[in-house]
Amino acid sequence: MPDAPLLFLKNVRIIDEDRAQPLQADVVVENGRYRSIAPGLDAPADARVIDGGGRLLMPAMFDAHVHFREPGGEAKEDIESGSRAAINGGVTGVVMMPNTTPSIDSGAVVKMVLDKAAAVSRIQVLTSGCVTLGRHGKELAAFDAMRNLGVTMLTDDGDSTGDPAVLFRAMQYATEFGQFFASHCEVPELAGPRALNDGPMAYRLGIKGSPACAEEIIIDRDIRLAHATGAHIHIQHVSTRLGMETIRWWKERGDVRVTAEVAPHHLMFHEEDIGDFDTHYKMNPPLRTREDNAALLEAFKAGVFDLLATDHAPHTPFEKAQDFTAAPNGITGLETAVVSMFDRFISRGELGWDVLVKRYSAEPRRMMGLEPVPVKEGGVAEFVLFDDQAETTFSTDFMQSKARNTPFLDKILKGRIDLVARAGEVLLER
Repeated sequence: MPDAPLLFLKNVRIIDEDRAQPLQADVVVENGRYRSIAPGLDAPADARVIDGGGRLLMPAMFDAHVHFREPGGEAKEDIESGSRAAINGGVTGVVMMPNTTPSIDSGAVVKMVLDKAAAVSRIQVLTSGCVTLGRHGKELAAFDAMRNLGVTMLTDDGDSTGDPAVLFRAMQYATEFGQFFASHCEVPELAGPRALNDGPMAYRLGIKGSPACAEEIIIDRDIRLAHATGAHIHIQHVSTRLGMETIRWWKERGDVRVTAEVAPHHLMFHEEDIGDFDTHYKMNPPLRTREDNAALLEAFKAGVFDLLATDHAPHTPFEKAQDFTAAPNGITGLETAVVSMFDRFISRGELGWDVLVKRYSAEPRRMMGLEPVPVKEGGVAEFVLFDDQAETTFSTDFMQSKARNTPFLDKILKGRIDLVARAGEVLLER
């Protein structure tokens, strides 16, 4: 990364995880760090002046669940295009999932991925590693070799680790070395084709649905395995009220380390949005009910969910143009998460900026063993400048991902990300 310029951000409103009300101030950034933060500062003589115009300055986001598809799925996304999409959405750090081809289950594949990221990405790209070789659920993956390259999260994401004895053994082994487990919770025999929630909408469309209990059974199973082994378990993309309540119950016990994430789409959309077989709303876990949306949002505000994570899952237009049962699961999310959370919740007074920054910037970094990037003197200047009076049109020209599989395509939402910086280097400026 090149030397960062001396920056003077004039008249910004600072948001952070512990600041519910914005702080009006000027900001000096020098050598990639916040040198001064106070009202009425004078611009250094040689600084580049950016007039904030009362826009919001907040820590850049970190997404702990993305699919960049490399190696093997570069037609959908690759590390370079995924990184550009992240920057477009105000995200400067990600954790890749290992369900690639080949799977990220060895030190050799981890090294290949990280070397590529170092060459083409301007953000921090971490990768998770598989629990089992090839994600086949039988033999344990090469934990030590991956750990030596910095892999701390282990997951067979896209599939649950079907045999509990295998996961139990993995937890016993890897926990001793500081690795933790992320769980895609699903009983395949119950989930079926995984097209949509088992309920009135599935019956109306004539498609076999996936019942909520297919997810909830594995949530409880994997937390119990973590309880028995002393492992840290992270529950991915929770979509049901009862699944959330199970996590809350275990957290209240206090004798197991469990964290959990919720995706923006499971807060905003429900099964009725599918309408006339719209594959932009097809994902796994599927969209559930309005009641689930409301319960998950309250849990997000209350801290039952530690993280917001998009499960950014790009697909080609050809794939998503297939009929509803044949089209692949997944929507993109990196470019839309911050703006859509503002549009749907923050602008309407249903959520505070401090909660979003905590769940989508600070806590994901903490879970991955990284330091958060608060806006404070001496801290690393990794930030987003956000205009809450502007709008964003998510057109094909605007988006940087190779994929366009999002319900927000060609929609106009409130809010706009105007500038993104990492260690003082400006990565994006509109």
